[in-house]
Amino acid sequence: GAIDDGAGIVISMEAIYLLQKLAIHPGRTVRFVAWMDEEQSSGGAQRYVKEHAGELGDHMGAIESDLGAGHPTGIEFQGGKDLDHWLQPLSGVLAPIGATLLERATDTGEDIIFLTDKGVPGFSPIQDSRYYFNYHHTAADTFDKVNPRELGENAAVMAVTAYALADAATPAPR
Repeated sequence: GAIDDGAGIVISMEAIYLLQKLAIHPGRTVRFVAWMDEEQSSGGAQRYVKEHAGELGDHMGAIESDLGAGHPTGIEFQGGKDLDHWLQPLSGVLAPIGATLLERATDTGEDIIFLTDKGVPGFSPIQDSRYYFNYHHTAADTFDKVNPRELGENAAVMAVTAYALADAATPAPR
């Protein structure tokens, strides 16, 4: 569907595109991964963690977008006790689009749970999901339900978060 999870894939791809278009070259690699099989057993995510088990200490964070593309109001996160302070500068950067909230969560998404369970900090845009379940897993989950402006705002949240993680002098607290 367009909302679940076409929007999340487009948001992720657009975040990478924005970094490239703006000629932003962070000190660390930003990796885009589109998991497979989340609805059945998260086999793609499990396989990624298995294949990269020796590298998880080098993963600065994992970002998921799997709740459509409603207007973002901030970032939910899970990780070390000082992660909220580490993220604080992002509120100012995202203020022009109204995405200033920083909320600690116990889960930042099914697609990255195998990474966060291994200690990798997790992040997800906080999205207006009032209409998400009107279309979720229905034949009505079509592109006309996605607002292009809000899709772009979500990509901005993800790009800013990815850049912060990839270019920070100190890694995000685990």
